Amino acid sequence: MHLIIAEKHIAAKRIASILAPKKPKQVRVSGMDTYEFKDEDRTVVMGLSGHIVQLDFPKAYNNWQKVESRELIDAEVITTPTHVKIVSALKKLGKEATHVTIATDYDREGELIGVEALEIIKKVNPEVDFDRVFYSAITKKEIDDAFANPAAIDFDLADAGHSRQVIDLVWGASLTRYLSISAGRLGKLFLSVGRVQSPTLALIVDKEKERQAFVSKPYWEIFATLKGKSGELFDVQHKTPKFWDKTEAEKIMDIIGDNATVSSVVKSKKKDKPPTPFNTTEFIGAASSIGYSAANAMRIAESLYTSGFISYPRTDNTVYPASIDLREQIEVFKKGTFKEYAEKLLAKEKLVPTRGKKETTDHPPIYPASLAKKSELNDQEWKLYELVVRRFFATFAEEAEWETLKVKFDIESEEFKANGARLLHAGWRWYYPYNAPQDRLLPALEEGDVLSIKSKEMTSKETQPPGRYGQGRLIKLMEELGLGTKATRHEIISKLYSRAYVHGNPLQPTKTSFAVVEALEEYAPTITRHDMTSKLEENMDRIAEGKVNEEDVLSESRKMLDDVFAELEVNKEKISESLRAGLREDKVIGICKECGSKLIVRRSKRGSRFIGCDGYPDCNFSLPLPKSGQVIVTDKICEEHGIYHIKIINAGKRPWDLGCPQCNFIEWKKTQEEEKKKLPEVPRPEKILDVPGIGKVTAEKLKDAGVSTVDELGEVNAIELSKSTSIPVGKIMKWQEAVA
Repeated sequence: MHLIIAEKHIAAKRIASILAPKKPKQVRVSGMDTYEFKDEDRTVVMGLSGHIVQLDFPKAYNNWQKVESRELIDAEVITTPTHVKIVSALKKLGKEATHVTIATDYDREGELIGVEALEIIKKVNPEVDFDRVFYSAITKKEIDDAFANPAAIDFDLADAGHSRQVIDLVWGASLTRYLSISAGRLGKLFLSVGRVQSPTLALIVDKEKERQAFVSKPYWEIFATLKGKSGELFDVQHKTPKFWDKTEAEKIMDIIGDNATVSSVVKSKKKDKPPTPFNTTEFIGAASSIGYSAANAMRIAESLYTSGFISYPRTDNTVYPASIDLREQIEVFKKGTFKEYAEKLLAKEKLVPTRGKKETTDHPPIYPASLAKKSELNDQEWKLYELVVRRFFATFAEEAEWETLKVKFDIESEEFKANGARLLHAGWRWYYPYNAPQDRLLPALEEGDVLSIKSKEMTSKETQPPGRYGQGRLIKLMEELGLGTKATRHEIISKLYSRAYVHGNPLQPTKTSFAVVEALEEYAPTITRHDMTSKLEENMDRIAEGKVNEEDVLSESRKMLDDVFAELEVNKEKISESLRAGLREDKVIGICKECGSKLIVRRSKRGSRFIGCDGYPDCNFSLPLPKSGQVIVTDKICEEHGIYHIKIINAGKRPWDLGCPQCNFIEWKKTQEEEKKKLPEVPRPEKILDVPGIGKVTAEKLKDAGVSTVDELGEVNAIELSKSTSIPVGKIMKWQEAVA
């Protein structure tokens, strides 16, 4: 029996449908769907679910309080199965197999996933023959070619993938444990630290510090509105784009009269070169510009790939290989939505694509592998598929051509300017219209024309701080600095969001980020430097190339980490103090308007959260908070209440912009009162036991706390009563509403 192993179930299904002479038979094995057909031999195709095993430490290392973080550096690393049913199916089919073909994705992760599956099979069938097939798109031509030309498994490439897993586990687990214990942040709120994650976070925090240190400088701009010969109005600007001296600008404003003379008209043409083919970084940047997060773009691209619509989306290559028949690929689109564009390209005698700077041999740039109908995809999938198709077409198109116009005007011996541009020939922009510049049209003008001035304006502005990193821009910077790989960069950014280190896009760091990065940069700067992790990336590349042994790289990595811990332990107390002080600031929501103390996120004895005043017990001001989710304090402040807006982060859900907690609470109370008015009027409870939710046991608790009547319940401070009775604040506030 010939056993073919694909990386995912959907890929297995497509590969089976391509290879089978007739429709393959779906067969359940150990609870997993496989696809069986008869060719020269019985063939079974099964899909994995990515990695089916994971690396971990033995259970003895799980206790954070008993096992020192540094001990994890040299701890044994074990492999445990993550998908028991898949492992069982592999063993069962592996026993019967005479030949195994690994058909996982061709990159480090795919090679490692294939080797993991093979090792499971070899435990039950040590003598089984095996080979490997490589493909970049799940289309009939690519799959047929791949299986007609099987190759050997690249164990060096798999070792490079395995080394990454070990290094990331050891660095991440040991440093995360150390910093979390130092900060007193255990449980779900632990402080995540990582080999790639922390240098990336440092980039974001350092950019925010630049913004905070930026001092805005006022400047002024001068404009005049002129009337063209045919009556069109258009604006011209003084040749000095920014006046730093207001008095100087005002003097020029004073002399502007009624007429402007055209002193110079210069027409020219500008060429606009077509874009290069998409690699992963360029694709993520383009997807980001049309509203997709990096993680979402890659998730959808992966789905389009496994469905056979686009080529493999994890690639560094920006040069189409000679093995792809590009004309044939464009001919695929001679019918359907893109027919007009395909026909125009096919009319060319020669198809010469653009070439980027990066050329690799593993995968081609991202290109559309087959024709999709709009009805086959959801809206998000279609938009990204269309982006890939249009970019592919644009790489074969001619340059766009613009006519530019630079006009100078004389107004009372002061020079003013206006620039115009119009598209003469759309070229590649017809195929790829994203983020296209707009025409800036000026009326017909000739040197010596005298035009009337309809109005003049002096605008006041300020210089702006440097912009934050958008996801696309950050991934490009990570690539330049050697942080992560094409397959992992978007995952690192997703992790920063899920750990509540950043929010928004462009990415804005939270106060927790500042606390962590500042402590590390001062006391263990190696962790936040990109050169450390890029050196490890280079070493992993050398493993893949067969130039160095995996064990040597792992040994060097452990030595580097041991040096980091030496830095940490010298400054142990200072790190703890720095982290705890920084994280206290992360809980500050604003200043209490009643007493001037800090308003802080607090927890009651029962674990419920609320915003309480630091001036307690002298000041009892409080506000409720949602029961679940991590509270993120933003830099936006409510003008009315002086409280920072907050966001609530729940894993797997969209962030909830709560806004100002006090405005939110006022609005909630207003809604509650309006809802109350709609209900039949309920008489005010006369006795404690008449209040909904208060039984005999609770009434006794209240009595012991000095609350025996409904009047006393209505007047008591909810927070103090909660502390003395362990009854949640929210429940007490509901009772108080009932007796109000």
